Amino acid sequence: MSLLPIRPSIGAASLILALLLPMTGIHAAEGTTTPRGSEKYFGDIELVDQHGTHHRLYSDLLKDKVVVINSMFTSCSSACPAMAARLVKIQRWLGDRLGKDVYILSISVDPDTDTPEKLLSFSESFRTRPGWFFLTGKKENVSLALKKLGQYVDDPEAHQSLMLMGNEPTGLWKKAMGMADADELIQILNSVLEDRG
Repeated sequence: MSLLPIRPSIGAASLILALLLPMTGIHAAEGTTTPRGSEKYFGDIELVDQHGTHHRLYSDLLKDKVVVINSMFTSCSSACPAMAARLVKIQRWLGDRLGKDVYILSISVDPDTDTPEKLLSFSESFRTRPGWFFLTGKKENVSLALKKLGQYVDDPEAHQSLMLMGNEPTGLWKKAMGMADADELIQILNSVLEDRG
């Protein structure tokens, strides 16, 4: 299992996803941290969920939240359904904490094809519950969001089977193989969820 814990560090070159996303361009002064460096980094890129609701990436989907993020597309027949099945097990483990303590964000790497309606149909096939967002939007917005998360690809078929698990308030982010056993993914998520900074 490959996982990489990432936390804002004093004097580090970047505050969030430093090793995953080495081109963040966010810097902390020596001996300080920027409370909302992640806000500057992610910004409020507008995305649209499976119900047609518009969300701002940072303010609505990441700020003060623990999140599990993966990239996917609805016409994928291999890794995407397999990762969704693992996320269903995570959803089951979370129970009532989904949409309150933890949010799942599945971002389409094929926004030209994946309309909110297609994402809704895909999400319904997995019986997802509130707190699990399937996201699309204008191609340039989705591309930028995916780049910020280190998940951008030119060809949807080349997308990575990775999950990012982040505790935005504490700054702890971990990367895990999305095809790992669901129990292992749950252990990683629990460590992110329980982090107190």
